Amino acid sequence: MSLTAPLRRLAGAAFGLHAADQLAMAALPLTAVLALGAGPGLVGVLLAAQAAAWLAFSLPAGLLVDRFPRAWLLGVATFTAAGGAALALPAAQGGWPALLGLATFVASCGTVLFVLASGSLVPEFAPREGLAAANARLELARALASLGAPPLAGALAMAGHPVAAYGTAVVAALLARAALLGLPRGAAPAMATRPPIRSQLAEGARFVLGHPLLRGIGGCALFWNFSFFALLAVTVPFALGDLALDPARLGLAQAGYGAGMIAGATLAAGVQRRFGPNAVLLAGPGLSVLAPGLLLAAPVGGVVLPFAAMFLVGFGPMMWLICQTGIRQIVTPPAMLGRVGAVLQVAIYGVRPLGALAGGALAAAHGPAAGVWLSGAGFAASFLVVVGSDLVRLRRLPAAVAA
Repeated sequence: MSLTAPLRRLAGAAFGLHAADQLAMAALPLTAVLALGAGPGLVGVLLAAQAAAWLAFSLPAGLLVDRFPRAWLLGVATFTAAGGAALALPAAQGGWPALLGLATFVASCGTVLFVLASGSLVPEFAPREGLAAANARLELARALASLGAPPLAGALAMAGHPVAAYGTAVVAALLARAALLGLPRGAAPAMATRPPIRSQLAEGARFVLGHPLLRGIGGCALFWNFSFFALLAVTVPFALGDLALDPARLGLAQAGYGAGMIAGATLAAGVQRRFGPNAVLLAGPGLSVLAPGLLLAAPVGGVVLPFAAMFLVGFGPMMWLICQTGIRQIVTPPAMLGRVGAVLQVAIYGVRPLGALAGGALAAAHGPAAGVWLSGAGFAASFLVVVGSDLVRLRRLPAAVAA
């Protein structure tokens, strides 16, 4: 599928914005350990602050997406991300963990708004049968950013400048804003009335909970994302400690996540056509279950198995994300895309702070390997949710909902 001009602009902006987000995410644990001397507990707290934006801001952002022109909100999102990354520079250099947590929270709010607004714009630029390919192209941009960010952050840390990754993130966010120039501004989503905010949020939540497919997607996402951030909170302490990797080799291992995302985004549409949405939705959490075992089996100084573990965590879940995004866009009325996306986004990302705190606390008490085991148990639970839901029988895309 060839992208329309608006989709090409969206893809370019997505690359820049996610490059900024992934650089900040890769820099945060390195900055905490190398510049602030933090242990696993503080690393988990800082990652929780970064991820808390998805919990605290997703629902307000969903309301904004359903009330204001979505293309205009993309510009607001890029400036917010740039501002947060800029604030992280003096916070990290000055050794102020609280300010660093606030800065990463602000930057993540920009990412939250961008993801919701761009996902709600895709159905305007692509037909139903082209949604998988269009969503895959946007996620491919995120995957490319995720591939390059950890090695770059690791190289900067190896050179003694872990904080420099935040400056690079500011540049990436501003380039995302430049990519949006010329995107049709569009009108605000049509609403017959403007009911109270609480009623609008309740409407979105009722729709998600009342729809069997969206309910299964949300349940799977809860367990998977809790586990992902538990794993993320302990990966750096585990790799630098138990595996004795230096920051540069750790960056190479973490690049497996981006490589897996690229492979997943490239293959998602074809795999979905050939094997059906249900196979893709099972593969996402199913492949993730193998990742903690590979990490625990890795020899001291070894990069291959950690790279493979991170590849699996990127590959299957990327295909899952593209598939579930298309399902959500098809079954949700256009005027509710922002709120429904926000409710699911809270499920997908809002539990990440809890996972980071749990992984960090368990690692602080019993060692990083215990946090790796926790992530494996959570990935298994997410797989069982799909097995027990209507998603397991979804061999074809559902019928489109009427506007």
